[in-house]
Amino acid sequence: MMSRRSMLKRTAATAAVAAAGGAVGMHSLESLAAGSEPVVKNGRIKQSLVHWCLETSPEKWSIERTCTVARQLGCNSVELVAWKDFPVLQKHGLICAIVQLDTGDEPPFLRGWNNRDFWPLMQKRTRDAIDIAAKYGYPNVITFTGYETKDPTNPKSAKISREEGAANCIEGLKTVMSYAEQKKINVCLEILNSRVSDHPMKGHPGYQGDHADYCAEIMRGVGSPRAKLLFDIYHVQIMDGDVITRLRQYKDLLGHVHVAGVPGRCELDLPEQEINFEACMRALLNLGYQGYVGQEFVPTIPPLVGLRRAVSLCDV
Repeated sequence: MMSRRSMLKRTAATAAVAAAGGAVGMHSLESLAAGSEPVVKNGRIKQSLVHWCLETSPEKWSIERTCTVARQLGCNSVELVAWKDFPVLQKHGLICAIVQLDTGDEPPFLRGWNNRDFWPLMQKRTRDAIDIAAKYGYPNVITFTGYETKDPTNPKSAKISREEGAANCIEGLKTVMSYAEQKKINVCLEILNSRVSDHPMKGHPGYQGDHADYCAEIMRGVGSPRAKLLFDIYHVQIMDGDVITRLRQYKDLLGHVHVAGVPGRCELDLPEQEINFEACMRALLNLGYQGYVGQEFVPTIPPLVGLRRAVSLCDV
């Protein structure tokens, strides 16, 4: 369950250089980071910190550090963490808003339901994740379509058509949804962009579930009240845009939401990024969204500074 972190190790040096480049104005950044008051004032949007982004930052946050900061900010979830760390979350009075699959050192999004050969693997991974989510009282587990090639490690191998991939995902997911319903756990299909190719965690060329409409069609086809979307605003903006309209269109499918700035999967409020996150959060409130919003940006400035600003921005 170290796969997201492992994908980032190869880019740690680049991230360190970028962080060093933000030294101008560092005094004001440090002042902001030093604030001890909770950032969350309204609490109408439930917010979560995504640990892998912080664990792989130049500061290399420990799970203890992430949990401590989550509590300080006023968040009550740290997500996509190794299962062995769930007792640490419990100690801090936190939950894990969405549970990752145990895929060892392999990136979790390579193999998915679109390839029938991987169904036994996906069934085990998903049921195991459902079991531990139910044990700890966590609401969601993540799932993926998988890559479009028969061999996801070889981009030159035969491709699975989008039609076949969607049909396989629907049929495959149906094999675990009665179990999810029994355990009262949502299975959330993540939408990932396939356009960005300059960073292993900013884009995923070859991932089949790269459009919101495609993933929504799959989860509607599954036909279970526990079949949901992980609506990642960063990825949806890159592939489709029209984010607020799509949030409204798929309001009944929203199981979990991720945020990060576009372009660059950066902090939410940098001058270069193009998404109005305050408007997106207000749209979620107007839709009656009751799930969590996970802060899943790759830090380009000291992480605590970016988190304080991002959590404040989303606290509408």
